[in-house]
Amino acid sequence: MMSKHINVVVAGATGYIGLELIKLLINHPKVKINNICAQSSIGMPIYKFDTLLKKESLPKITNLANIDFKNIDFLFTALPNGEAQKISRKLNHKVKIIDLSADFRLKSPQKYREWYNIVHKSKRMIQHSIYSLPELIDIKLEKFKIISCPGCYPTSILIPLVPIIKNKFINTKNIIIDSKSGYSGAGKNLHKKFKFKNIYNSISAYGISSHKHLAEIDQQLAKISKKKIKVQFTPHLSPMFRGILSTIYVNLNKNISAKKIHRFLKKHYKNKHFIKLAKFNTPIGTGDIMHTNFCKISVCNDRKKNKAIILCAIDNLIKGGSGQAMQNMNLLCGFNEQMGFK
Repeated sequence: MMSKHINVVVAGATGYIGLELIKLLINHPKVKINNICAQSSIGMPIYKFDTLLKKESLPKITNLANIDFKNIDFLFTALPNGEAQKISRKLNHKVKIIDLSADFRLKSPQKYREWYNIVHKSKRMIQHSIYSLPELIDIKLEKFKIISCPGCYPTSILIPLVPIIKNKFINTKNIIIDSKSGYSGAGKNLHKKFKFKNIYNSISAYGISSHKHLAEIDQQLAKISKKKIKVQFTPHLSPMFRGILSTIYVNLNKNISAKKIHRFLKKHYKNKHFIKLAKFNTPIGTGDIMHTNFCKISVCNDRKKNKAIILCAIDNLIKGGSGQAMQNMNLLCGFNEQMGFK
């Protein structure tokens, strides 16, 4: 793949994530966008959904069912849950799927049904998929047919938590996570999903103890700790369009300090371009990483002894979605991980 351009199809192109993905891919020197697909708006130009794309030479929206995949290398699926499963059964073995839905995040089809209320329609393909958060993946992606991108909340939670749990820096019995997201995370059907009053002027808690992303957080933390970890997680919808700020409260193990965790994470991620550590005890916000693929982490002292507060900020549409997808594509193809990012 490195010797020529790669041909890609973007499905679910008119959603927030799909549009962000197109804006990233058009700047990638090795990518050619062959087809742009959506369930409706067939025949329309994509710039009708984002005027920033008006000057770009892009194909008109087509029906995914009519695509000839013979010369396609990658299919990006930014579709509703359940759709990528159906598609995965029909594609030829050459085409790789980079999925931005939850369809292949969970290794148990029973868990998927339990959390998403959908019977998994492609159980056989689960074994050919990999949950890939680029900074945490430690195996080569080439042998997998499907690259499953993590959810936006889990991205902001797993990046700071996984290394410190793996190294036994914290007590895993009482991890409390408070996350705030821009309303773009709910997609364009925001008002169908939420009935909150004054949604653009107030902050609202939702999915208390039941948010679907808990399933993949549980799965990934159990994988690295070799035991069940059940975090307390409450997400909030904030009156801003994009961005996530997760505040994580942890209890420190013996001889561990917040300062030590800061030093450790800084060293651990020193060669990871898209992970930035703020100075110790520094407040951070979503404005620090807006419109980028960066993840910014801050470690702070708590007023109580043997506790620490970890802050993590990402752009939910890029690092929590489209950017992570392109980063995974770069890894799979053997490209520089930063290729295509400005």
